[in-house]
Amino acid sequence: MDPILLLKAALMGLVEGLTEFLPISSTGHLILAGSLLDFTGETAKVFDIAIQTGAIFAVIWHYRQRLTATVAGIGHDPVAQRFVRNVAIAFIPAALAGLLLAKAVKAWLFHPVPVAMAFIVGGVIILWAERRHHRLYGERDLEGQRHARVESVDDMTARDALVVGLLQCLALIPGTSRSGATIIGAMVYGFSRKCATEFSFFLGIPTLIAAGAYSVIKERDHLHWADLPMFAVGLVVSFVSALLCIRWLLRYVSTHDFSIFAWYRIVFGAVVLLTAWTGVVSWSA
Repeated sequence: MDPILLLKAALMGLVEGLTEFLPISSTGHLILAGSLLDFTGETAKVFDIAIQTGAIFAVIWHYRQRLTATVAGIGHDPVAQRFVRNVAIAFIPAALAGLLLAKAVKAWLFHPVPVAMAFIVGGVIILWAERRHHRLYGERDLEGQRHARVESVDDMTARDALVVGLLQCLALIPGTSRSGATIIGAMVYGFSRKCATEFSFFLGIPTLIAAGAYSVIKERDHLHWADLPMFAVGLVVSFVSALLCIRWLLRYVSTHDFSIFAWYRIVFGAVVLLTAWTGVVSWSA
């Protein structure tokens, strides 16, 4: 296979792994990166979705002890049963919305300019949500410390899971960010930052595996055995970079908020719109 194509696959895998779990939209970055690298077309769109599986394997590996204990306790442990129930409830809305709306979304919104606009709008929402979260759950020491309504994934109710699942539907709009919609939305709904981040990771397991499998099966006519090395490179690079990103993000959210990502989204989106308007960069679908 063309080594240049493999290099592009590696770069796209790196973009996916570093952005999938940050509230900055992996899909949006893949669309923009694909445009810059001239990595476009139907096969590239399937590739973009399929390599998300590599990022999800990173979640599975990082939380392997928790997931193994959940599988072992599913028949008798109420905590494991509630965890599985909540992930299943949260998964259903986006699965249904994806089946109904994915084709229209791809046709109308999988383009750099709409993605850039979603970046900016999402950034403004994150800034508002963080300000609100600080006001409601700001620091207080010792006994006077404020607590979020839902501090841990194990504290979630079925209603909490459904709300997060509905929020995940917003991620169908490229540039919105699945992680951003679920993490920031859950924080607005009363989750702690750590709980919102971890549940977003867990919810990504069935969501992204299902999306990747569905895309590969549906678009199989655009795939060929010759594409296998390209997909393998993308998956491996996505896995490694996502694993590093997950570990960094969990440390980061313990002492920081998401405002830096909001400003990144706003600035990056503005740069894309400006370069598109001036013609400095010829963004393509």
